[in-house]
Amino acid sequence: MTALALLPPVLSFLILAAHFFRAGQFAFSAVSLLFVALLAVPRPWAARTLQAGLLLGAAEWIRTTAFYVGLRRDAGRPWGRLAAILAAVTLLTALSAFVFETRRMKRRCGLWRATPEP
Repeated sequence: MTALALLPPVLSFLILAAHFFRAGQFAFSAVSLLFVALLAVPRPWAARTLQAGLLLGAAEWIRTTAFYVGLRRDAGRPWGRLAAILAAVTLLTALSAFVFETRRMKRRCGLWRATPEP
């Protein structure tokens, strides 16, 4: 079941890696693939690093959306479908960060804190 919970972050990082690779930013592509490997580390620091990476990835998708929508609008070409697709990818990437806030992932990563007795 944990593998199923990790599917959205894996897909998000793989799509980011492909995006950076296509743009010729091979270092960022490699970092995105390293984040996929980091998903195997069940430690609190790894979970928080992955969340930060996913939120930065969502910011990159917002930047990319603005850039390409601007190019298409300036060229007088349709841009609605492009914006919808990139908005969906942005949403997937951002929501993937919240996978680590579920009870199962908090336990797996050692983020679960028992509530103190009064």
